[in-house]
Amino acid sequence: MKFATLLRKAPEWMIHDGPHRDIVLTSRIRLARNLDGSTFPGYARKDDRVALMTALQPKIESLPEMKDSFSEDLGNLDAIRKQALVEKHLISREHAAKAGGSAAVINREQSLSIMINEEDHLRMQSIRSGLDLRAAFAALDRVDTELDGLVNYAFDQRYGYLTACPTNLGTGMRASAMLHLPGLVLSDQVNQVITAVNKIGLAVRGLYGEGTEALANLFQISNQHTLGEREGDIIARLEKVIEQVIGHEQNARKKLLEDAPHKVLDHVGRAYATLCFAHILESKEALTHLSMLRMGCDLGMFPGMEAKLIDTLLVEIQPAHLQIGAQRKLNAEERDILRAEVLRRRLAGFPEPKTDVAAGPPPEDPPLI
Repeated sequence: MKFATLLRKAPEWMIHDGPHRDIVLTSRIRLARNLDGSTFPGYARKDDRVALMTALQPKIESLPEMKDSFSEDLGNLDAIRKQALVEKHLISREHAAKAGGSAAVINREQSLSIMINEEDHLRMQSIRSGLDLRAAFAALDRVDTELDGLVNYAFDQRYGYLTACPTNLGTGMRASAMLHLPGLVLSDQVNQVITAVNKIGLAVRGLYGEGTEALANLFQISNQHTLGEREGDIIARLEKVIEQVIGHEQNARKKLLEDAPHKVLDHVGRAYATLCFAHILESKEALTHLSMLRMGCDLGMFPGMEAKLIDTLLVEIQPAHLQIGAQRKLNAEERDILRAEVLRRRLAGFPEPKTDVAAGPPPEDPPLI
């Protein structure tokens, strides 16, 4: 599969509706693996990284799940194209910044992505729509088992899978879900929820993971510990917490509609007007307004099917995607003008928001985590 096809094709998670899709955009499982007897990528010489990449890449391409995949040495991609892969959540920011000897293999559905020589020799991830961590794990576990038959993983009976960062020892697994929480943000409850989640050993991060901002009211919740727990236990604990957060977000939205309906209508209406008619839009402002439109879809102010368009636009208006579409490098002002143009064009047929949406009586809040 060519890069142009990968960029044009919508990932599987955008097309399908998983459980709780109104709040949970995606579930992701990531596994960290290293090869026995090989130096970790951060300490290896370039020649050694290249040799390992050259040996691993065809093995990964040969897996049934990776048939007709996009497979590329990142050294062959310019910075903008690598950033586009980051914007689609197919590689990490750290991987995009790597020098020679790093590659990415991504299946046609963009549900499986394998990074070669990121922080570890292999960083494998599986993404599913909605709250579907078990399906994401099952898909990645098959790939992991197949690769285990082709290479020798670095494994210790006491410490489990050996990784470059000690926090990944053990299962080497990070499970996470991307949640859309505009109700908790608008009702000033989100910090309270984040604090409660952090206290029980889970991490809350922004749109692109560690050290990034929660743009578009999107928050990533994941496990922090991988040693001493089985994969199924980690997933079950994370699911339980995410379901509680979903409950709080649902209640926050219902209470906002009951107690401050004009506030909700104003946020959604202003977002609609700005996105449909503005001529200059910075990325952060555009993402915030798209978040309000998506909440409007979930509340019945727009047809529910329009939520998929919003999810697509969350990616399409990112800087690298805009520059690839324009076929040239753009400065910040040019990107802001083009972003507004793209949004006006893509939302031209978007219906006006309904204003007669009412909430039923809000249920009792569940216990806070």
